[in-house]
Order: sequence, then C-alpha cells, then structure tokens
Amino acid sequence: MEKYMKTKKLRLGRKELTIPAEALSYGIGLFGIVLLTGWMPDYSKTYFADFAFKNSGFDGSKIATLISAVFLAAGITGAVAELVIGCLVDRTKSKRGKIKPWLIYGCVPLAIISVLVFLAPHTDSFPAAAAWMFIIYSLYICVSVAVENPSNCFGAVITPNPTERSDAISIAGITKAIGQSGGMVVLIVVGAVMKAVLGESGFKAAEAGGRDLQITTAICAVGCLLFMTVMLKNTKERIPYTAEQVNLLESLKVVFSNKNLLMVSLAKLAGFGRGVYGIVSLYIAIYLLGDKGLKVALLLPMGIGTAVSMLVVKKLLKTIGRKKTFIFSSLYGAVSFALLFVVSMMIGFRKELIIPFLIINFLVGLQNGNTNLTPNVMIADCIDEIEWKTGKRQDGLCYAGVGLFSKIASAFTSSLGAFLVYKWSGYAESSNASVAYAPQDEKTLIRFLIIYTIIPACFVLLQIVPILFYDLNKDKTDEISKALIERRGVSEEN
Repeated sequence: MEKYMKTKKLRLGRKELTIPAEALSYGIGLFGIVLLTGWMPDYSKTYFADFAFKNSGFDGSKIATLISAVFLAAGITGAVAELVIGCLVDRTKSKRGKIKPWLIYGCVPLAIISVLVFLAPHTDSFPAAAAWMFIIYSLYICVSVAVENPSNCFGAVITPNPTERSDAISIAGITKAIGQSGGMVVLIVVGAVMKAVLGESGFKAAEAGGRDLQITTAICAVGCLLFMTVMLKNTKERIPYTAEQVNLLESLKVVFSNKNLLMVSLAKLAGFGRGVYGIVSLYIAIYLLGDKGLKVALLLPMGIGTAVSMLVVKKLLKTIGRKKTFIFSSLYGAVSFALLFVVSMMIGFRKELIIPFLIINFLVGLQNGNTNLTPNVMIADCIDEIEWKTGKRQDGLCYAGVGLFSKIASAFTSSLGAFLVYKWSGYAESSNASVAYAPQDEKTLIRFLIIYTIIPACFVLLQIVPILFYDLNKDKTDEISKALIERRGVSEEN
C-alpha cells in the first residue's frame, strides 16, 4: 500500500536513518496539549481543596462535597460539549481542512482559561466560591474539549494507509504519555527556583497560597502554544471530508448503531474508576515522598513503563490484533495493581515502602500503553468501517461519540476520586496559613493505598467486558482500507 506521510533522512556517519518527521510533529502537538491539560484535573482539585479559600472559614466537609459536585457537573458539561464540538468539526470546511482550524483558534483560549482556574477570587461567601468553581472549571472543560477532540481526530485523517496511521498514533501516543508528566516536571523546577529566590520559609508561605501552581500553569500554557505551532506547521490532513451536511441526530444514530465503536465507548465508561489512582497519587507523593512536586518521581516509573509498553503494544497490535491486545493487557494491569497493594500492606506506609513502591509502579505502568493506544487505533478502524458502510466520513462525531462516554467516565472518575480522597479516606485539610498540608492518621494513609490500587484494579477488569464483543480483525480492516482508498481516489499527490 502507498505511503503518504512525510519523512526526513538523517545521516550519521555512513548510516542513513529515516525519521518519521510528520508523525513526530503530530506527537509534539499532542505533547504540548497534555503538558497543560494532563496535570490540570488533579492539581486543580488540590488547589480548590487546600489553597483557593484557605482561612475563609468554609467547612472542610462542605468543600469536599462541593469539589465532588463541581467535577461531576463539569464532566457532564464536557460530555455534552464533546457531541457539539464533534458535530461542528464535521461541519467545518476550510482550505486548512476540518480539524486544523479548531486547533489554531482554540489553543490560545485554552491557555488563558487554564491560568484562570488557579486564580481564585477573594471571598468569604460560600455561594460565591461555589459559583466560581462551577463556572471556571466547566468553562475550562468546554474549551479543552474544543482542542482535544479535534487533536484526537487528527490521527484518523493524517493518512489513508492503516499501517502508517497506526504508527503515527503510536508515536503520538508515546509523546502524549510523556507529556502527561511534563507539568509535574515544570512544578519541580518552579519550586526549586522559588526556594532559591525566596528561601525555604518564603517558599513555604508561597506554596501555602498555591503560588507555585499558578506559575507552573502559566509556563505550561506558553509551552502548549509553542508545541502546537510545531504540529500545525508540519502536518497535513489527507483524507477528504465528505460533502454531505452533517445532521447531529442522524449522525449519532450512525455512530451508535456501529457495534464496534459502541463497544470501545462502553469500555471507556466501564473502566472509569481506574483513573482514581491519579487523584490520590498527589497525596501519596506528599505523605510518602514528602513533597507534592515529587508526584512526578512517584509516577515517573509508571510513565517509563507506559512508554515501554506502547512499543510492545504497537507490535502486539500487528501480531495478535486489537482485541486480544486489549484483553491480555487489562488482565495484566489488574494483577499488577493487586501486587502493589499486597506489597504495600506487607511493608506499611513508611519510608521503607518507597523503593518497592516505585519498582512495582513501573510494572503497573506497563498496562497503560494498552489503554492509551489500543482504543485510539480501534476508533480509527471504526471510522473507516462507518465510511465504508455509509459513504460519510465522520471523524469528529465518531471521536465525539467515544468522547461522550470518556467525558462521562472522567466526570465519574473525578467525582468518585474527590469523594474517596476528601471524604471516605478521612483526609484533614490544613488550617494553618503557613502550612500547605496537614498530617494524616494511619487509617487515612491505608485508604489512600486502597484508592491507588484495589479500586483501579476492579475497574480495569470491568473495561474488558465490552471489548469481548468487538469484532473488527486485521483482515477486515485491511479490506476496508483498500476499498476506501479506491473509492476516494486518493493518490500520492494528496
């Protein structure tokens, strides 16, 4: 099958390497987006809970309930936004394509709104504080959807060749996984610089007000804009949009009547609770490693495991197929979470746990390559299948259909995570203006471990169930891709 994506030749001595330049540019763009959005949910929770309204006299239990409600409402708002944005993406027709305009005009508002999330108003009115939290975070979610939905679609239109497409999504998935930890690295650097400038006591006072979070967000916002510029200048949409006017209800009927796309969507919904480990990881970093900035040290082994596993998953997808890769990787993930809990309980929540915890975290990370990569490859295959059956190319709405379930899952994850961390665990907020985080009792720390391990393990198993009914295999996807290329008349010049 023809190759379409741009590459570059790099000579090292006598050897000449072929670099997938366009796929890397796509990955750099996704890196920039998650550099900003990847750290927002967890750190905005601690900003709302521990810093935004410190010394305002608000009841800690009410704040915990409010945070859970805010993230649930914002998530549901984001789910609706997914459908609207998906429909608008498929209606977009411009010289730049149907996806690039959203990335060009959406990244600046995203950067601005992200910074505003960490600038709480000074108020002693609980209704005013609640209104601000609901409005600002829901607005952030909507704007992020307007950028993330089209960026996810881009992998499906960058080439009509399914092998190239899989490779591009794999490379972009790896850079995206690395970018998830980017904000935490920036936080560490910001903290180090602030300590050097302000001194230890000055830094603690600034940290207690969330100043390090504000500065880090601003830096990540600028980074997002720069990395997105690289992607926008060096990539191209090659699959033409169809000429039909997109109708939301009819398109949703097409999307949700496609069994395979629905199964991928349901898998995301069924596995929503696997993400609660990310919410509590901030507090495990604080109380096990001694610093919220060291969350990156906690998750770095997991991130390395994720990057390694993406390379493995890329090969598994070509050898054993999408379905078996997803199922086997999920089973492995549940076992690794359970192993981490058993070892943690044997050692106890103390400094001796750090090394074993980090080592097993790497093993846990090996299953993330599957959940980050395999569904995206499946979605791209489903888009082709729908176009093959209906003649309509609906990238935006297909990703929006899955995104609807993803956003609902994310809303459940955030709400459940906030409830588990701030209420069920017995977490105690700091009331001292000079202290960022208060000490916690042993019961709370053990519950943190349960939230990090056992609860995600259960949901990793649940996400397997819908995939059991997914039936697009390699032979069928190859047949569909060839038929579509022939039908579109896509050539090398495109």
